[in-house]
Amino acid sequence: MEKEQSSNNEEHNSEPKQSSQDESLAKESGQDKNKEKVLELTPEEKIRELEDKLTRTFAEMENQRRRFEKEKEDAFDYGGFAFAREALNLIDNLERSKLSLENDESLQNTEALKKTIEHFNIINKDLISIFEKNNIKPINAINKKLDPNFHQAMIEIEDDQKEPGIIIQEIQKGFLMRDRLLRPSLVGVSKKTSKKDEKSQENQDKSQKK
Repeated sequence: MEKEQSSNNEEHNSEPKQSSQDESLAKESGQDKNKEKVLELTPEEKIRELEDKLTRTFAEMENQRRRFEKEKEDAFDYGGFAFAREALNLIDNLERSKLSLENDESLQNTEALKKTIEHFNIINKDLISIFEKNNIKPINAINKKLDPNFHQAMIEIEDDQKEPGIIIQEIQKGFLMRDRLLRPSLVGVSKKTSKKDEKSQENQDKSQKK
């Protein structure tokens, strides 16, 4: 009797397990059917999907073509950018040599100095002409308002005749290559006379009157 009861109990306990497995299988099969329904597309929908993919592909190809064209243009227009910047040292060295000769007291008012300076000016003019033919142009700075995009202020010079921030001295000429800055102009800009200097001048004037 005990064996029969135990076997009956085992059969009774195994029934819920079997039914739960059947339910889970039924659910999975139902989900698979739902997925199949979702994945099934009409011919028109498939065509629209292909058209969208083609449109995106062509758009990406066009963007790549434009980037390539832009890179090619930049390489053509600015390929000699580094060389051009180094070549500006020729103008700088020429200007320094010219100033050095002009400040040499032993050469003052001599015919040799005059002819040498003339030759230097011709060479400088030719260099500037060659640069301009290759779209490298000097920046006009004197009497312009200081612009950080093109100018770099090195010193401030007191000048009450001009507004503050006006360029009144060019220490080193700047250049542009097409629309790109090759190097900025190094400049001196105007500033108002300080009040201390004005007061000291007033005191000097008063003392002179006494």
